[in-house]
Amino acid sequence: MNKVHRLAYQAIKDISQGKRGAIKTLLAHIGVSRQAYNKYFHRQETLWEAQERLLEERIDHWFDQHHEGIGAGKVLSNLRHDEQITFEVTLKRVKRIMRNLNLRCQVRVKKRLRTKEQEQYVQDNVLNRDFSVTSPNQVWLADSTELSYGPNGQFKMRLSGVLDLCGRRLIASFLSTTETAVAEIEVFKKAFEEAGDVHPLVHTDRGAAYTSKDFNDFLSEHKVIRSMSRPGTPYDNAPMERWWNEFKGHWMARHPMPKTYQEFIALVDEGIHYFNYLDRSPKRNDLTPVEYWNEAA
Repeated sequence: MNKVHRLAYQAIKDISQGKRGAIKTLLAHIGVSRQAYNKYFHRQETLWEAQERLLEERIDHWFDQHHEGIGAGKVLSNLRHDEQITFEVTLKRVKRIMRNLNLRCQVRVKKRLRTKEQEQYVQDNVLNRDFSVTSPNQVWLADSTELSYGPNGQFKMRLSGVLDLCGRRLIASFLSTTETAVAEIEVFKKAFEEAGDVHPLVHTDRGAAYTSKDFNDFLSEHKVIRSMSRPGTPYDNAPMERWWNEFKGHWMARHPMPKTYQEFIALVDEGIHYFNYLDRSPKRNDLTPVEYWNEAA
């Protein structure tokens, strides 16, 4: 039995309730016998159909919980940790059901003006785009991004963050009115308070805050290895850039603009918690950043 007939039978049942002769008229209109109609409502649901119905419910649940901002891969990651799903599910099956339910990831894709990178070797780019780390506190990435709040989005703040490359866990954040050495020192103070006595490689861009004497003197006290992106090459810090893009496009843009500073703080904190503790990904073996980080520790 195809899906069109199943939907038609259910619609006839819903529409005809209490209306004499309605079922006969509607069945004649679609060219189906009364026997076939009655047989459908007395048949036993197959195991596949029961699984499909449950998957539709759970896929819709996870898609809605993640603010319509995840694709089939991340939906599957959540299904694999869903206690109600006790059978094997493939990515192809999830894609088909999402297509049938018309569920499409609504994250805005940020447009970038791409320029040819300068072909030059910069000695202090120690990281050199080697993003494949396996241990916590081995490599930290840092950057800041601008966020808005207020009735018309007229107020601006800078969110600074320190990202552990292992699992892409944001281990510290700090809000300030502008990117300064003071702000970046503060976020790293929080990072070291969280991580303890560690000596990671710290990679940043060449912003004024990161090249300042005060900031680098502070990092020297913690005996870290410094690494910096080459001029005009944001891809040298790609995981951090991606984290900001997802945070702003998937989280901030999916919620109403905060009107007050208190609402803004709450939304930012909730978003950081979401990406650290709830965002599962097949690239992390279907784990959240914190789960992946704890397993690797």
